[in-house]
Amino acid sequence: MNNLLRWGILSTARINRRIIPPIREDSRSELIGVGGRNQTRTGKFADRWKIDRRYASYEALLSDPEINTVYIPLPNSMHCEWVIRAAQAGKNILCEKPLGLSVEEIDQMVAAARENGVVLLEAMAYRMHPQYAGLRELLNNDLIGKIRLIRAQFSFTLPDGDGNIRWSKELGGGVLLDVGCYPISFARGVAGSLPVGVSASQVIGPTGVDVISASQLLFPGGLIAELDCSFVLPFGVRAEVVGERGVLRIPNPWQPDIDGKSSGLIHIAPDDTETVIPTRVVDPYLCEIEAMEKAVLDGEQPDYSLAESRDNAEIIAACYHSACGGNVGRGVKKLKVPKVP
Repeated sequence: MNNLLRWGILSTARINRRIIPPIREDSRSELIGVGGRNQTRTGKFADRWKIDRRYASYEALLSDPEINTVYIPLPNSMHCEWVIRAAQAGKNILCEKPLGLSVEEIDQMVAAARENGVVLLEAMAYRMHPQYAGLRELLNNDLIGKIRLIRAQFSFTLPDGDGNIRWSKELGGGVLLDVGCYPISFARGVAGSLPVGVSASQVIGPTGVDVISASQLLFPGGLIAELDCSFVLPFGVRAEVVGERGVLRIPNPWQPDIDGKSSGLIHIAPDDTETVIPTRVVDPYLCEIEAMEKAVLDGEQPDYSLAESRDNAEIIAACYHSACGGNVGRGVKKLKVPKVP
């Protein structure tokens, strides 16, 4: 047991279809059970995925001593409570993005993980994929010179009227938290710091959540990031880093190597010559599982840190604050982090 991650999943969320196959694929992980609040739905889910143990509550799953690691794909508003409860139960935790709704929530979760000696990791799968590592290596090798501009986007059309939790203000819905966290984490990761200025605009939909969000971040040294996301526009993804001597573009930045979206980078030289740079093909959700295994079983520090998760929450809060008319021109750290509107 000490050489395995023995997983329990809290809830029957749709995203579980991504995480269950790699758990079963990896020799250092084993799926033990799933817990839910609706016994009928939990039973059907367990039958479909051939999961032996099904628990009538999240508490029951956390009380199983054979489970040492949990995956939490609950609605955003429930992350903080159940991460803390899982940590107090001695479980290592992979929690879906966004880790928390505010910096304060993340601080509480990190403190609980440290106090109980467990690993906590935000499930930002693309950041653990070789595609992002390849980008970082090329940037570190100064392929495109000084970085001047970052562009990133994640948009899709979310059907309305289907009860999707993304439409619920009470459950922490809204596009910036749901998929806007990808471009923000990308910009933060490439820049290597918090921005010193944030300007953002948003459009609020009929349920009270943001459905379009666009922001501009100013980082130290004059680096600018232009980011946008939407629930009401056609599918569109992009990420590119523009330097003084070229561009690095990622055609499929957020979901590489799944659903027919291949991984790899494109280098665009100053003369507009394009060179495709392949990266290792692997399921990004398997990368998440392997990152947890290395952290828990091998004691390695994850490349994607909790400090960065905290910074992402601070930037998201600043974007909301700016979109609501707040003045953030003097730097994010000086802001009182607002609650999500």
